[in-house]
Amino acid sequence: MKQDQTLASQKKRAVPHIYALLFLIIVVCTILTWILSAGQFDRVDDVVIAGTYHAVESTPVGLFQMFQSIYNGFCDAGGVIFFVFIAYASISIIISSGAFNGLVAALLRVFKGRARVVIIPVFLTIVGIASSTIGLFEEWFPFIPVFTGIAVAMGFDAIVGLAIVALGAGMGYSGAMMNPFTVGVAQGIAGVAPMSGVGYRLFCHLCMIAVASVLVIRYALKVQADPTKSLVYGDKIAAQMSEEDVHNARFSIREVLVLLILLCGIIVVVYGSKAYGWYFTELSAVFMIMGILSAIVMGWGPNQIAQKFESGFTNVAMACMMIGLARGILMVLQAGNIIDTIVYYVSLPLSLFPAWLSAVAMLVIQTFLNFLIPSGSGQAATSIPIMAPLADLLGLNRDVAVLAFQFGDGLSNIVWPTGFAAIMAGLAGIKVTKWWKFVVPVFLCLFVTQALLIIAAVLTGFGG
Repeated sequence: MKQDQTLASQKKRAVPHIYALLFLIIVVCTILTWILSAGQFDRVDDVVIAGTYHAVESTPVGLFQMFQSIYNGFCDAGGVIFFVFIAYASISIIISSGAFNGLVAALLRVFKGRARVVIIPVFLTIVGIASSTIGLFEEWFPFIPVFTGIAVAMGFDAIVGLAIVALGAGMGYSGAMMNPFTVGVAQGIAGVAPMSGVGYRLFCHLCMIAVASVLVIRYALKVQADPTKSLVYGDKIAAQMSEEDVHNARFSIREVLVLLILLCGIIVVVYGSKAYGWYFTELSAVFMIMGILSAIVMGWGPNQIAQKFESGFTNVAMACMMIGLARGILMVLQAGNIIDTIVYYVSLPLSLFPAWLSAVAMLVIQTFLNFLIPSGSGQAATSIPIMAPLADLLGLNRDVAVLAFQFGDGLSNIVWPTGFAAIMAGLAGIKVTKWWKFVVPVFLCLFVTQALLIIAAVLTGFGG
């Protein structure tokens, strides 16, 4: 028994802390700036001009500069960091009101036993549609603890709740019909007509939702039947609801009004994002107003409201630290001028493959490129000017190049440490290593689905 405990302790110590992992990646990228030659593409309005790659003066990142990049990363990611702070704290007030406990109690009465899994495809679709059409992604972060709480109360676990939000948003971007930040930018750069291929992209989105629903439902039912099968079994997950607590939850007029405030807030966020191009500044204000109004409805005084905001800030601090550290990786790559070098050389072998295999290779490259450039519009500006002319040379429609881009950009955001994997796991109170243990097999299944959809697009002349 003692030996088993020692082995378990050693295994636990062997798992790197997420801060250590991110810092290690920064170190590796710093070393690469000394190994790889520096190079750049010419750009017009931040758009790369194909065929203009050229060597530039080497600017390897030194040790002191590497540490400066961490600070620069926090500064560069300031918008998303402060948005997460404000929005998470505001949503935590809504959660602490108990309104969701009452809502889940009603859901538990409607969906009993195994039938409760119906919430999985329903919410995957809802989240996916918003991400697919108006480009919501980070805006979903404050709702992660909401869905994890609902999933736990339904007899599943926090991973199921996180999967609903993360997979929903990731597949929404991958199967985006009219996302202005990714598909819109990529189509504009590639010279493809707006809304071109929207029907096939919708079909792709539905296929991914179907595959993901089956996989998440399978895991959820396994956990429901035997909680010890949960990947987070025994872990302390903060601010989650037990089923008994939910059944005993009060659901008076106050709680109903809080939910109405949340619903109105979501509508305002969606409308403002679509109609006025709202982003972090405006959305933070909406979330703060939602939190304060909910607290007033619950009858809380100024000091109590301030204390709850303080608690929310404290709980989300670790996730916000991850954002800054992850952005530090990109600061190193940019300072060393090696991002364009990597993009250039990985694109060269594509011309050697058959058309359908070249299209799949584009998907592979875009997926790995998203590790370096997690910004959808930034990745489009860097890669599409290369991939679109390459598609012409290979006899592919440029819509295929755009499709490969959006597939590679969207779903990998919830897997790569430079994307949102660590951030989302932190918001759910889950160790990122356990999230990876769940999501990597799901991602691989969805990646195979995407590859088959890419091949089908080539064989059917998609975009012609």
